[in-house]
Amino acid sequence: MKGFAPSKFFPPVEMADEDGLLAVGGELGTAWLLDAYAHGIFPWPILDGLLAWWSPDPRAVIELDQLHVSRRLARTVRSGRFAVTCDQDFRGVILGCATVGDRLGHTWLTDDMQEAYYKLHELGIAHSIEVWQEGRLAGGIYGVALGGAFSGESMFYLVRDASKVALVHLVAHLAARGFELFDIQQLTPHTMRLGATAMPRRLFLNRLAKALRSPANFGDRLEPFCHPNS
Repeated sequence: MKGFAPSKFFPPVEMADEDGLLAVGGELGTAWLLDAYAHGIFPWPILDGLLAWWSPDPRAVIELDQLHVSRRLARTVRSGRFAVTCDQDFRGVILGCATVGDRLGHTWLTDDMQEAYYKLHELGIAHSIEVWQEGRLAGGIYGVALGGAFSGESMFYLVRDASKVALVHLVAHLAARGFELFDIQQLTPHTMRLGATAMPRRLFLNRLAKALRSPANFGDRLEPFCHPNS
């Protein structure tokens, strides 16, 4: 693929099957994860934790200027019901994503996956947005930042709208920090309602290659949310 050096660990993404499955096995070490994300590949265990690597076609993204923020959601964001931070409780967000509702024991976020993302966070590569209510974690979202590309991995809520508030703040933050690409991997009815779209994998990879060359960085302070209806 134009703009990419060959992967050290994975076959060309064009070899993925119709579901996007590219490879099975391998390691969850930092080198493997960085190589994967830099080539449009992400881990998603299957069959009782068997490690699998994916590169679906098409690929889902949220354009940073196309997030659909309803008037109700904008009012919620402005209401003061929630406090929002970044990178203040990464482990809490991961734990919430792995255990909320019926996810405990039925999630792709295995213990090994959680530890792998903790290491990326310690290296300043994985980041979280936390949403708080009355001092308690109410929801959040986390993902991986490389150059000007951010790959959203998972989000959760314990209080209604908390995950949406996290997403709104994340998108505003990414735009303010100069990011060019927000990858959400796969399209769902929920993300479609929020403005997510799908694009051919080849186009996604071309945009990823460009974004990886960007000097953007996530920073250590949350950028403010501003909605045109505010």
